[in-house]
Amino acid sequence: MDAHPDLEPIAFLLGRWEGAGVIGYPTMESANFGQEVEFGHNGKPFLTYRSRSWLLDAEGAKVRPLATETGFWRIQPGRQLEVCLAHPTGIVEIYVGEVVFHKIELQTDIVARTASAKEYTAGHRLYGLVGGSLMYAYDMAAMGQPLQSHASAELKKVADFQPED
Repeated sequence: MDAHPDLEPIAFLLGRWEGAGVIGYPTMESANFGQEVEFGHNGKPFLTYRSRSWLLDAEGAKVRPLATETGFWRIQPGRQLEVCLAHPTGIVEIYVGEVVFHKIELQTDIVARTASAKEYTAGHRLYGLVGGSLMYAYDMAAMGQPLQSHASAELKKVADFQPED
């Protein structure tokens, strides 16, 4: 199945990406993490998105699961982008931003939390395709802290997009 033609500006994301990065925040110790991200489509003008991450030990072995998020990336006229993300921790985010060549910059427009979710008020994400790697940086405002660096990673494409039957 071919991707919807409107997806051309973000079609470089399609596939499964794996890699590692670093997390840290004033409310936690810095650590290494592993991550798998999948971007897919069903022929309509949006990408499906799923991300899973886990804590890594000093040797790079998985220790325990960290964050999971799932959602949809919707391209808009003028290379504008809307991203809807849901987290099992009770947080839902809507990001807005734009695509410039193979660079994507997003900032939260809306954050909603359940009564039991930790305090989280804003996010900023920067993605870029650099030398075949998907690089990203994620800043957040949470737990009474201002917007600041939280995570960054380098992901390598390990599989092209395979349409589901």
